[in-house]
Amino acid sequence: MQFPVIDLFAGPGGLSEGFSSFGTKAPMNGQDGYRLIVSVEKEKSARETLLMRGFYRLLLARGIGLDGWYQWLNQGLGDYVPRNNEERQALEDAGKHARLHELGDDQQADKELEDDILELLSAEDLHENSVLIGGPPCQAYSLVGRVRNQSNWRYDAAKDNRHFLYKEYLKIVALTQPAVFVMENVRGILSSKVNGKRVFPMILKDLVSPHESMKLCEGRKYHIYSLIGDAHFKSGDDPDAVDGREFLIKSEQYGVPQRRHRVILLGIREDLVSSGIKPGVLLPSEEVAAGQVLIGLPELRSKLSKGGDSDGRWVDAVTRCESSLMKCLEKNGYKDDVAVIQNRRASHATTRGVLQPGSLRVSREKAEVMIPEGLSSWLLDDDLKVALNHETRGHIEKDLQRYLFVSTYGKLHKVSPKASNFPKCLAPKHKNWNSGKFSDRFRVQLAGQPSTTVTSHISKDGHYFIHPDPAQCRSLTVREAARLQTFPDNYIFMGNRTEQYVQVGNAVPPYLALQVAEVVHDVLRQYEALGEEVI
Repeated sequence: MQFPVIDLFAGPGGLSEGFSSFGTKAPMNGQDGYRLIVSVEKEKSARETLLMRGFYRLLLARGIGLDGWYQWLNQGLGDYVPRNNEERQALEDAGKHARLHELGDDQQADKELEDDILELLSAEDLHENSVLIGGPPCQAYSLVGRVRNQSNWRYDAAKDNRHFLYKEYLKIVALTQPAVFVMENVRGILSSKVNGKRVFPMILKDLVSPHESMKLCEGRKYHIYSLIGDAHFKSGDDPDAVDGREFLIKSEQYGVPQRRHRVILLGIREDLVSSGIKPGVLLPSEEVAAGQVLIGLPELRSKLSKGGDSDGRWVDAVTRCESSLMKCLEKNGYKDDVAVIQNRRASHATTRGVLQPGSLRVSREKAEVMIPEGLSSWLLDDDLKVALNHETRGHIEKDLQRYLFVSTYGKLHKVSPKASNFPKCLAPKHKNWNSGKFSDRFRVQLAGQPSTTVTSHISKDGHYFIHPDPAQCRSLTVREAARLQTFPDNYIFMGNRTEQYVQVGNAVPPYLALQVAEVVHDVLRQYEALGEEVI
């Protein structure tokens, strides 16, 4: 059977992509996987992304065909116009599955959503083997967010509703009583405090007995498991004695080309545990470097944000940047870096241009050489004629020079330069530049290592996400950030570019979610087998 999945605080659908794809892209030995019945997201653009991905899945599941879908992707998008009644119905049904709703904002609207979910589960008697997934918003828990809050003397953590949005997740657990739930959050949740008390033990205690925490008359209890080791928390255990690091998953250890460290809790209903069911763990794999997954995407020049943008102006700007930078570096003793730039000039004749090929199609041949087999089959799609969401941002000329230096330095020294490594001629006019607070204000993603964590901040500032190729002089595109997050190339992000960056930065890596889905599926199959034995 296909186990029903409910996705809360869904973002663009990283978790649900992993679960929904299990069985279509993963070896299943003839077994069915999962069926996403509801995804809930408050941001309109992210909900549009969920809608179109849900439509794509329904086209596949119903055998309708993907000709219209790929025509839409390859010819410039716009509003999707269904070609027949089957497509029209699939698009309508996808809209019913992808809900635009802010949990905790309106009690009446929350109640209506809860009733809808319960009705969907009851209609097919799906309560006993359903799965709830999601990651409540993390701004209040994140280390960066907490530093920002500390600088505001008016801030009161106890009054910050974002600390307690997990209660909205908890309420759905208590109401639906799924067989399994998966809850994801930032590592900062392990050290976050409210009124001097750590939040993480409080969350563990609530998740073990959600109906009691939500003051409901009846319900079931849960055991909380680690996906990477033996950690196991149950009713009666001391939550303050739990080492939260045992629930911290380092994505780069599981085939994700990004150092993204997140807490993921696996909850299993107590009756399943009492039946002898135990979960497995994620199996580590070799690290994948950022440069491996960026290979094959079309090379692009940066855009110019001031004075008009054209190929010719960009060539002139980069030529000036190169000449000025080499003089600066020579004067300050950066001889090796100068040699790298000179070699770049020889191999990428600047006047050739623009680094925009005649076709924006992904080169599968290049990608398959570098990307590990399992991940390449997950990411690549031969039916795509274009690279989706692959458009560069505009930069001022002085930043082109800094990007050229930073990417050159990273290529040569295998590390991103700090402020102390910058020659004075490149230092920005920030009064805190030498204070240590902005020591990595310009950060290149190194080709030979997993990237740093892709966050929603990429939507505001490309300086922390500079492309490793000195020839391109730019920050990462949405598609490149999506590759680091392991979204398949045919996963289209809706909304404007800023909204697309935010969606990618907030998501769970789908390739990691696929592996979590495998662990959960094994638990559910064990449970299903017990029922078959009774019959």
